[in-house]
Amino acid sequence: MPGIVVVGAQWGDEGKGKATDQLGDRVDFTVRYSGGNNAGHTLVVGGERYALHLLPSGILSPNSVPVIGNGVVIDLDVLFAEIEGLAARGVDAARKLLVSSNAHLITPYHQTIDKVSERFLGKRKIGTTGRGVGPAYSDKVNRLGIRVQDLFDEEMLRAKVEGALWQKNHLLVKVYNQRAIDPDQITERLLSYVDRLRPMVADTSRVLNDALDAGDVVLFEGAQAHHLDVDHGTYPYVTSSNPIAAGACTGSGVGPTRIDRVVGIAKAYTTRVGEGPFPTELLDADGDKIRADGAEFGTTTGRKRRCGWYDALVVEAAASANAFTDIFLTKLDILSGWEKIPVCVAYDVDGERHDRLPMTQHDFARATPIYELQDGWTEDISGARSFGDLPKNCQAYVHRLEELSGARISGIGVGPGREQVVMLHDLL
Repeated sequence: MPGIVVVGAQWGDEGKGKATDQLGDRVDFTVRYSGGNNAGHTLVVGGERYALHLLPSGILSPNSVPVIGNGVVIDLDVLFAEIEGLAARGVDAARKLLVSSNAHLITPYHQTIDKVSERFLGKRKIGTTGRGVGPAYSDKVNRLGIRVQDLFDEEMLRAKVEGALWQKNHLLVKVYNQRAIDPDQITERLLSYVDRLRPMVADTSRVLNDALDAGDVVLFEGAQAHHLDVDHGTYPYVTSSNPIAAGACTGSGVGPTRIDRVVGIAKAYTTRVGEGPFPTELLDADGDKIRADGAEFGTTTGRKRRCGWYDALVVEAAASANAFTDIFLTKLDILSGWEKIPVCVAYDVDGERHDRLPMTQHDFARATPIYELQDGWTEDISGARSFGDLPKNCQAYVHRLEELSGARISGIGVGPGREQVVMLHDLL
C-alpha cells in the first residue's frame, strides 16, 4: 500500500519533477491534489522540455494514470490547451487522464476579480499570478463555487453562475469600475467543454482507494510548497490552498493512514517568487549569479525568482510539519565554484537568537540570518552518479544540510538532465 507524497520544502520551484523521475515506471497513479495553473513544473524527457501547469507529471509516463484531484481548481481553457499542446508532440493526454467530479472550476470572472483586486491593493499586493485561483477558492469556501459535475446539469449550472455573478457584478461595477459580466456568456463557455471533458470525469477518491487496496503505487504531487500553504506558510503571502502533505488527503479523498512516505524537495539554495519575507535573499551580484546559473525564472509567469542562500530553518519547519521521511536536494551543481557557501543556521530578531522559525510573521519579517560558512568546491559535479563521486567539500555540505534540516537526504540533483542524480536511499 505505498502512498508517496512529494512536497516542496521552501517556497516552490524546488524541482519536484527530479524526485518523481526517480520513481519512474514504478508509479501506477500520479495525483495532483492542490492549487491551480498558478503553479508550473518543467520536465525534461528524451531531451525534450515540457512545461506543465495543471496536468500532473505522470501524464508523460506510459505506465502511470494521471489524476487531477478534488482539491485542484481547474481552468478548462488551460487544461485543454495543455492537452492539445501535448497531442501536437505525440502525447495523448486525453486518453488516460482522470478528473475529479468534485474539483472546482476557475471561470473568467475569477480571473477578472483576481487582477482588478490585486491592482486595487497597490503597495499591499500579494504578488498573485492573476490566474483566478484565489477567487475560485474563495467561492469554494463561500459555497458559491462551480464544480466539474455541475457542467452536466445545464439548468443547475446556469443557476449557480447567475448566483455567483449577482454579488460579483455589484463589486465589479460599484467598487472596481468594471463592466458587469454576462452570466449567459460564462455558462455557454463552460458548456462548450462538456463533450470533451465527460470521458475524463470520475469518482477519483474511489479510484485511488481501490488502487491502494490493490497494492498500486500512488504518487501525490503537491503544487507550490509548504511555506506557501494558506495555514502554515508566510501568510498572507501564500497560495489559497493546502500544498502540505496533509493536503494530499483532503485534496484527493484518501485517508492519512494511506500515506507511507513524504518526500520534501529542497534546493541547495533558496528561491521565492512574489511578495513576502525572505531572510536570506541576496540583492547583489551573488544573487544575480545564482539566478543566472540556475535559470531561476518562473515556469508559469517567467518572472525572475528571488534568490538567496540555503535557509535551514525554513526547511526544518517544513520537515517537522510534514513529517518528511526523506529530503531530495536539487540543483547542487549550481553551487560549484564558490570558495565559501553561507548556510543560514539561525536568525537574529531584535538581538535575540532564534534557532527555529519564529512563531509570528511579525518576527519572521524582521529576521536577519546568522550564517555558518561551508567550504566550497570548484569541480563540475554533473557527472557524479554516486555520493562517493562528489568532492569531499560537497559531501560535507550535504551532510551539514542533513544535520540541520530534520530528515535524511535521500537524493541529490547534480545537473539538469533526468539521469543527473545521485541517490543515497530508494524513495519507495
